[in-house]
Parts: sequence; C-alpha cells; structure tokens
Amino acid sequence: MGRENHQIPSSDIENNNPKIVIPPSSQSRNDNTVHPVSIDTPSAADTPSSHQQMLFSKPFKSWFPWLIPSFVVINVVLFLITMSINNCPKNSTSCIGGFLGRFSFQPFKENPLLGPTSDSLDRMGALEVNKVVHGGEGWRLFTCMWLHAGVFHILANMLSLLFIGIRLEQEFGFVRIGLLYIIAGLGGSLLSALFIRSSISVGASGALFGLLGGMLSELITNWTIYANKFAALLTLVVIIAINLAVGILPHVDNFAHIGGFVSGFLVGFVFLMRPQFGWVNQRNVPPRIAAASSAKTKHKTYQYVLWVTALILLIVGFTVGLVLLFRGFDGNKHCSWCHYMSCIPTKRWSCNNDPVTCLSSQSLNQLNLTCSNNGKTNTYQMSNATDNQIRQLCAQLCG
Repeated sequence: MGRENHQIPSSDIENNNPKIVIPPSSQSRNDNTVHPVSIDTPSAADTPSSHQQMLFSKPFKSWFPWLIPSFVVINVVLFLITMSINNCPKNSTSCIGGFLGRFSFQPFKENPLLGPTSDSLDRMGALEVNKVVHGGEGWRLFTCMWLHAGVFHILANMLSLLFIGIRLEQEFGFVRIGLLYIIAGLGGSLLSALFIRSSISVGASGALFGLLGGMLSELITNWTIYANKFAALLTLVVIIAINLAVGILPHVDNFAHIGGFVSGFLVGFVFLMRPQFGWVNQRNVPPRIAAASSAKTKHKTYQYVLWVTALILLIVGFTVGLVLLFRGFDGNKHCSWCHYMSCIPTKRWSCNNDPVTCLSSQSLNQLNLTCSNNGKTNTYQMSNATDNQIRQLCAQLCG
C-alpha cells in the first residue's frame, strides 16, 4: 500500500544533550562566554553583582507547544472521516469490529492495519501518481501526509509526532517547526511519487522523518553550544538508521522516509540555526561590562555556509523533482537498484507491489472470481455485486 503502510515509530530522543549555560568565570575557556574585564583598581560600581552575573546565563526562549497537538487532532479527525466514508458494513461482505457500525474495519487480509480500503483512502486524497501527473491533482502531494491506513499506523505516527515534535516546538516555536513539518512531508511525497508508481501512499512518515532530520542538522549547525555532543550525535544517528532500516520491509514507503529526512535535514540548517551564547550573553550584560569586553558575532561562519548551501539545495531539489514528476519521470527506469531502498525481498516476504486483478462472472446468486496474479478461484453466494465489493473480494483472494 505504499506509505500508507505503517510508518515506523520514531523513538523519542531523550534530552541527554542540554544546552550549555556558561557562568561568567574568568577561568572558563569557552569562546562563547563573555568575561568581565579586569580593572587595576575596581570600584564597587565596576564589580558585577551576583544579579548581574546571572544575566550571562539567560537561556533561550521556551515556547508553549500547541501546533503539534493540533496536527495530531487533525490526523485523528481525518482518519475518523475516512472510516466513516469507508462504511465497511455497507460495502463489504465481512468486517472487523462490526459493533462499530460504519467505523468498523476491513478484514485483515485486505488491510492488516485495521483500517479502510485503498479506494476510500484514494477518495480522501491518497498519493496516486497517475492522478497527480495525468489528472492534474497535484494537491495529493499535500493531502496524503494527513491520511493513515489504519489504527496501528496512526497510533505509531501520532505517538512519535508528540514525543519528537513537542520538544522541537518548545525550543524553536510553532512557525519554524510547522514549516519544517510541511516542507519535509512534501519532500517525502515528491520522492515517493518519483519511484512508487503502482500503489497509493499515505501517512505522516515523511514529515516525521523530516523532524528527525531537522534534529540532526540542528545539532550540527549549533555544535558549539551542546554538551555531550558526540554522544548525542551517535544516539540520533543510530535511531535514524534503525528507522530507515525498518523501511525495507514490504508495504512500507521508504522513499517517503528518505525524501522527508533529506528535506528536513536541509530545512534544519535554514530554520533552526541558533545564535552563539557569547552574543546572547553580551546583549544582557551591563553596558560598561559589554563595552569593555570583546565583541561576539551572532553566528559562526560555518553556520552561514551551511545555511546558504542548504537553501540552494532545497530550492534546486524541489524544482528539479517537481519538473521531473510532471513530465512523467519514472525513477525505477533510470535506477535499476533503487527499489531495494524501499523493500528487500527475502524468503519470508515478497516485494511485488503489482496491482491485483481478477476475472469475474455473475451467475444468478453466485459470483465467481479468479485472481489473475496467483490463479486462485473462489465462488461467493451473492447477487448483483457492486464494483467496490468485487474489488475488495479480489484483494482478499489475491492476498
């Protein structure tokens, strides 16, 4: 099912790398610390009081997180709407959780994630490449990131979003994290559309991996203000690698993960750059001390270099990707091994994502179906079967 295939829960990164707040000690060697200048005969007025010294350690502003919880609510509401439109009892011969009425789930053979049919997701705006390219429905690149394939899918994604997103919003505010989330989600959808051609794709996984990518680039660009930086980097890289590795399972759209991660990684350099502590402290010290101390720059030179480079790569990448997509570019035809980035076949599972088709014939109260993919045949006691019912029975027969 593409990215609708369950998104891997991205583990919350514990705050093992707190920002360093450097006290104004004349013995400190950290370049980001502003030191009072030693006067030969200091007077009481020239000596900073304990209150003045505390000004050296003013932390960055903390924001109240409301956008990320709002995103979670939007995703849950849209999932409920999708299930209502799906209306399993009306359109299927069997359902899971029939007591839920129109919110009951499709059979496990059809959707093992406890969710709707692919047709219902398609109607809600799932990413379907042919409709994007040939039907002029480019909006699906955006809408697919708010839809989910099932209960397991949305639970994993929303828990990960809360754990990761709230921390980032507290540190950087709703504007920057909101833009990071949206741009990363679009980047995931774009790369997915260039490679996943035979199935639909839904899920917030691209945006979630974008948040992980943003955390990594934020650590890199703000390297000098972190404690235990190597431990934090190793932990983050391991978590990202594990989540990307799980993406090689079948029915998981790892292209969305990769596209979202790369987009978020670049956006992080642009939006999450912090001023140096020396510059922040210098703005909050008494004027006489600030005048006597050496001036500190707001950002390091390498931060500006990363900012410009990332911005250029973002603009070029999205421009080239969109042009290729709407020209009907199929990445698999130009990269024979790229499909292994999304699924590696083993003895336990197949990576065949070809759409299922069935031959059907109706005779009085009997419906005969033969799966063209595996040759299985079955007879169902039903009359006047609708196209939707036939498609669902075909999916079960070929599953």
